[in-house]
Amino acid sequence: DDAGVNAHEGNPASMSKINIEEENVLEEDTSGEDLLQNDPYSLHLNNELSPSIFLAVSSKPPKLEKLNFFWTTLGTLQFVKPLPQNENNSVIKERTNLLDKNSYAELRTLPEESPEFDWDKLHIKSQILENVKIKSKLGNSGKPGLQGELLTIAFNYHDIYFPEENFENIDDIQFVYCVHAINHVIKARLKVLHHNSKLSKRSEVSEEFRDQGLVRPKVLILLPFKESANRVVKLLSYILLGEKENVMNKKRFIDEYTGCEIIMPEKNPKPPDYQLLFSGNTDDNFRIGLTVTKKCLKLYADFYSSDIIIASPLGLRMLIGAENEKNRDFDFLSSIELLIMDQAHVFVMQNWEHVIHIIKHMHLQPKDSHGTDLSRVRMWSLNGWSKYYMQSLVFSSHPIPEITALFTMFFNYGGKVTVMNPIKAGSICQVAVHAPQVFHEVSTNSVLSAVDDRFEAFVSDILPQFKDPSMKHTLIFIPSYFDFVRLRNYFKKQEMKFVHICEYTQEKKITRARSKIFHGKTQFLLYTERFHFYRRIKLRGLRHIIFYQPPTNPGFYSEICNFLHDFKKGKANQEDSDIDRSINVIYTKYDIIQIASVVGSERATKMLASEKSVHMFMSD
Repeated sequence: DDAGVNAHEGNPASMSKINIEEENVLEEDTSGEDLLQNDPYSLHLNNELSPSIFLAVSSKPPKLEKLNFFWTTLGTLQFVKPLPQNENNSVIKERTNLLDKNSYAELRTLPEESPEFDWDKLHIKSQILENVKIKSKLGNSGKPGLQGELLTIAFNYHDIYFPEENFENIDDIQFVYCVHAINHVIKARLKVLHHNSKLSKRSEVSEEFRDQGLVRPKVLILLPFKESANRVVKLLSYILLGEKENVMNKKRFIDEYTGCEIIMPEKNPKPPDYQLLFSGNTDDNFRIGLTVTKKCLKLYADFYSSDIIIASPLGLRMLIGAENEKNRDFDFLSSIELLIMDQAHVFVMQNWEHVIHIIKHMHLQPKDSHGTDLSRVRMWSLNGWSKYYMQSLVFSSHPIPEITALFTMFFNYGGKVTVMNPIKAGSICQVAVHAPQVFHEVSTNSVLSAVDDRFEAFVSDILPQFKDPSMKHTLIFIPSYFDFVRLRNYFKKQEMKFVHICEYTQEKKITRARSKIFHGKTQFLLYTERFHFYRRIKLRGLRHIIFYQPPTNPGFYSEICNFLHDFKKGKANQEDSDIDRSINVIYTKYDIIQIASVVGSERATKMLASEKSVHMFMSD
C-alpha cells in the first residue's frame, strides 16, 4: 500500500466533482488575475533571474550580503541576500537595460516591521481569508506577535530558520506555514486555470502562459510523526474549507494516522516535553499526497496529481530508494517551490541522512514527462534553476549544526532570515547537583579531523583518570552513534569493564546494564543520546559523567547531570554521600552551537577566545 504515489482513491463521479470545482474557481476568480501582479507570489515566481543575480547565487560560494535586524517578538534576525555580480565578480547595482525586452526578477528587501498587523499586505486569497482570521490570534488587526511577524516574512518569500520552537508556540508556527502553503497552491492553480480559459480561444501558446513547473507538486512538508501530519492536515482542511469540511478519503486517513499511542508510565513519569512529543501516533514511516480545489481537499492523491506532499523523512527516503534499486521514484520532487521542515530537531535523532538524501533528489531533471505540456513550463524551470526559486521554512527547538549547515545550502534568490537570539543562560542553569563541571577543549584544524582528535584526547587525557577501581559508576554520554561504535570497539579491545546502551540494545541487556552500573559491578556505561531521546529513562547509581561531545539537545545536559542526585537513592550511607562527583565535557571549536546552548552565548564566545583549554563551572 503506497500512500500517495500509486493510490488513485475515489470513483469517477468524485473525480468529475473535482473538475467541476475547478471550473467554479475559474468562473469566480479569473477576473482578479491582474491584482496578482504586485503580489510577492508573482514577483518571486513570474520572472527569470538577471545574469548578475544568477551569477551571485550560483557562484561557489554564493556572493552574499548579510544584514542584521531586530523585531519585537522574533528578536535578532540575520538577513542574507544575494549581492549581484557582473562577469568580473564585481558588485553592481541592478538596473533595467532598455534594449533588453526580458523582465527580470528583482531582489526584495526584508519587509519593515510594523507595530500594527495588516492582513491586506499579505495578499491572502479572499476564499480563505475569513477562515484564516478565525483561526489566527490576530483578529482583524492588532500587534503582530509571533504569528504576524512570521507571516510577514514568509509571505515575502524569504527562507526562514527559526530554532526556538516549543510546545507553547508550535500551534502558531503550524498555522503560519499551513496558511502560506494553501495560499501558495491556490494562487498557482488559479493562474493555470485563468490561462487555460484564455488559451481555449487561441491556437498558439505564447511565452506569457508559462505558469507551472515540470510536475504538479509544489509544496513538500516534512514532519516527524503521523500525529504531526494529522494536526497539519486538520489545519490545512480548516484553512481551505472552514467548518464545511469536504475531505475525500477522510475515514482512511483517520484510521491510518490516529491511534497506536504510546502508553506513558504513571510510576516514574516521563518528562513533560517527552509526553507531548510522543503523544498520538508516533509512526515515522508515512507519505501522503493532497490535491487542493476550491471546496474539496483530496487525501491520498497520486503524487503527480498532488499539490502538497506531506511525509516523514523515512517515508520519502524509502520511495526515493538507492542508486541501484528498481522502482525508484523522485520526479515528484523536481518542481517543489515551498519546502517546510517542522520539528527538524527530531529528524536529527531519527536519521539525518534521510533528509540529506531527499534534498539531493530535489529539482533534478525528471525521467518521464508525466503528461506535462512543456509549452506551459516556466523557462527558469526548464533551465534547471528551480532551486534558486524554492523557499524553505525550517523550524527546530534549538540550534543544531546539521540543520544550520543544510539551511546555508539553500539557494533562494529571495534571501534567507535566521533568528539568531543570543542564549543568555543556557541549560547549565538547570543543573541542581553540586559538582564541578569541567569543559575540555580539544585543538583541531577541521571538521573531519575533529573526529579523530576528539578520540585521541579522550583515550590519552580523559579516560586514564577514570580507570582506577575507585572511579566506578561512570557514565559516558555519546551523541554520535559512529563515535559510540568506535568507543565500544576500543573498550572491548582494551578488555575494560563496561556495559553499553544504545538504540539497538535489547530490553534484557538494558536492564542488566542499568543494574551493573547501579551496583558498581562495572566501571563504565556507554550511553547514546539517541537512546535517551527515545526512552528518557532515569539512570541511578552514577558518580561521574563524561560528555564525549556536548549533547545535541541542550536540555539533556542538565537532565543527565542531575542523575548524580540519585546516587544509590534510598541506600546511600554517609561514606557514599561524601564521595566526590564530577562532570566532564569534551568539545572542539566546531561544537560552538552546542556549547552556547549549554553555557550561554557570551560564556561560549569567551571560552573559544581564551588561551586556556580547560574551563570549570560550579553549580550553587
